[in-house]
Amino acid sequence: MNLPENYIPVLIQVGVALAFCIVALVGSAMLGPKMHGKVKDDTFECGIAYEGDARTPFSIKYFLTAILFVLFDIEIVFFYPYALNIREFGIEGFWEVLAFIIIFLIGFVYVVKKGALDWEK
Repeated sequence: MNLPENYIPVLIQVGVALAFCIVALVGSAMLGPKMHGKVKDDTFECGIAYEGDARTPFSIKYFLTAILFVLFDIEIVFFYPYALNIREFGIEGFWEVLAFIIIFLIGFVYVVKKGALDWEK
């Protein structure tokens, strides 16, 4: 039965996580070095000198692939509760998860047919 007392451990965990974030951010700001200079403030990325402008256009394929990855990766999160409660859901739950998988497969086939994952075009 869902009682408000059952959520106390979750609230404690959220409180501890928030407190840790605040302490880490404030502590690093207060204790960290505050030296500035031309070399210190210069952009540095993996030992490679930067070149060009930061506003260089990227191919839309990069962003489309990233969005599709997130979309199809998040669907895995929805399988976790089903896997935990597979016996409770029974055959009705199985058909619902099967419908969910079919919808995502239709979406995936659509994306492949449109050529969204083809980098050569």
